Amino acid sequence: MGIEQDIQQSNFRNEFQKMGINLLFTANWLNEQIGKILSEEGVTQQQYNILRILRGSITPLSTLKIRERMLDKMSDTSRIVDRLIAKELVVKNTCEKDKRLVDITLSPKGLNLVDQLDQFNDRIDALLKGINESEAKTMNQILDKIRIDATGI
Repeated sequence: MGIEQDIQQSNFRNEFQKMGINLLFTANWLNEQIGKILSEEGVTQQQYNILRILRGSITPLSTLKIRERMLDKMSDTSRIVDRLIAKELVVKNTCEKDKRLVDITLSPKGLNLVDQLDQFNDRIDALLKGINESEAKTMNQILDKIRIDATGI
C-alpha cells in the first residue's frame, strides 16, 4: 500500500513533499513497531538506546556524553537515566576526574537485559524484510544526504 492510501491523500505539491511526508509517516510507523517489541520487556526505546550506548562504551559516560550519542536528541537524558537507576539497570557514581559530574555505567542486570533484547533484532529486522542490502545502503545514503544538506554539515 502506498502513502496515498495510508494517509488518504492523493494530492501532493510535488515529489519532494510526498517524500518528506512518506519519511515522517514511515519513521513514525517504524518507531511504533519497535516500541511495541521493546515494551514486552518493560523498556522504552529511549531507555534501550541508553542501555545500548552504555554497553558499547569502554568507559563510564556522563549524561551529557550519553545525550550526544542518543538517537532522540530531544529526550531528557537525566530523567531517563533516573528511571533506569530505579530499575537497577544502570549505576550512577561520582566522576573521579570531575566531582561535579556523575558517571553512568551498566549494571549486571542492565547488561543481561540488553543481551536479552538482542534476540529482538531478528523481529526488528523482519519489519524491513522487503528491503535488500543494496536498497538499504542506498536508503542510508539518501537519508544521510537529506540531513547533511539540510544542516550544512
